[in-house]
Amino acid sequence: MMNVHASKSTEPLKLALVMVTIAVSTVIGYSKVYDLASATPLPSLAAPTTDSMEVATAVMVTVELDFGSKTKKIADALQEIERRSVPDDGVGRTFAILDAYGEPTTDRKLHMSMHVSAEKAGVGKLVFRRTGEVLWNCRIVQEGKKPPAVKNLGIFIDDGHGNSLVLDGSKNPSSILEANVQGMKRPIRDIWPDGAVREVTFMYSACGCPVKVMVKRIGEKTKRTKELPVMFPDDPAVLAVIKQLMKW
Repeated sequence: MMNVHASKSTEPLKLALVMVTIAVSTVIGYSKVYDLASATPLPSLAAPTTDSMEVATAVMVTVELDFGSKTKKIADALQEIERRSVPDDGVGRTFAILDAYGEPTTDRKLHMSMHVSAEKAGVGKLVFRRTGEVLWNCRIVQEGKKPPAVKNLGIFIDDGHGNSLVLDGSKNPSSILEANVQGMKRPIRDIWPDGAVREVTFMYSACGCPVKVMVKRIGEKTKRTKELPVMFPDDPAVLAVIKQLMKW
């Protein structure tokens, strides 16, 4: 038995400065697209959808997964969840998981929350591969909101005093420490002391939702202080850019 709960994400992102973004040229997604016009029988998507949401919004899908006697880590558990997309126009994916986190329960199940961003109109599903159980089944509609034509990666760093500093990626810095702060002619290394822990926020989504992690500067590199949340599991090319910049 799995407990499933989905709730709309309402967390606002307050920024002190205008964002300058880093373009990501190639993005590979893990969402499987099913062609409704194909003569090949499709996996069943005929069951009534349990939710609906608008394009460029987000939802938190919370589940409890039973892996038997050995509980999996969140990153491994995500590999056991199939993403199914049926876009209305037959092109691309309808949603993406931005991040995921959770922990084992007392009865050896895995309690996991996934932050899902709606990218285009159609149907989206999350299916537990081991049992075929549908964890999330949603009709995504295009109403007033429109996602950006091109998604870019935005990075923001807390200055240690509660202010968000925006990374200027216009000069294609090789590392986060070499990047200037937008509005200042100072690199990040000048305002991020060695050994200090800072909250770093990444944005790469149709909904404009933040993904936040705690990061420690160690010399000319940085290191996450915790392995959770798992970031951008459906966009490995974006994660590769982040790892390169952060020197993870």
